Amino acid sequence: MVYQITSECISCKLCQSVCPTGAIKMVENHLWIDPNLCTNCVDSIHTVPQCKASCPTGNGCIKITTDYWENWFNTYNRLIAKLTKKPDYWENWYKLYSQKFSEQLKKHQQQVA
Repeated sequence: MVYQITSECISCKLCQSVCPTGAIKMVENHLWIDPNLCTNCVDSIHTVPQCKASCPTGNGCIKITTDYWENWFNTYNRLIAKLTKKPDYWENWYKLYSQKFSEQLKKHQQQVA
């Protein structure tokens, strides 16, 4: 398994609904990726893993490696970026998308009313 649900998961279950293989399951009120079902979205129509792409927190589903030091440095870099408030591309994208979606929704509600 290459991806793992972390403690930053907010249990929105969005990743569960977009997983093409149904590998994400709810176990004892926590989301979990079944390693026997997860294909990391390889050989599918998706170019990126859907659990990672759909996660609103950006860190609720992270890539893990079997190499200890690579995993250690990935975790270190992620924490340093968070502590220094370094802007994250996907976080900025999600905020902009949410803002634009909210504006469109308000316009649509005004048109309907």
